[in-house]
Amino acid sequence: MVLGYLPQTIQTIRTRSTDDIALGTFLLMAVGALLFAIQGYLLDNIPLLATNVLTTTMSTIIFSIKMYNDYFKKKK
Repeated sequence: MVLGYLPQTIQTIRTRSTDDIALGTFLLMAVGALLFAIQGYLLDNIPLLATNVLTTTMSTIIFSIKMYNDYFKKKK
């Protein structure tokens, strides 16, 4: 999961381009990864926790840039 999100996260941070990214996808992936991170914490499963904390962080970064581009840049 982490390696799957890393290239997209790096590309999004570098270019700030989010036109081809589906907002709902990254929102749902962030929520899903957060829930798995909580499960990892509750089960004391460090690999599950660490992987999903990283995935949640990357999804949140992409989601935040997408929100900024779609909603706040249009108002300027």
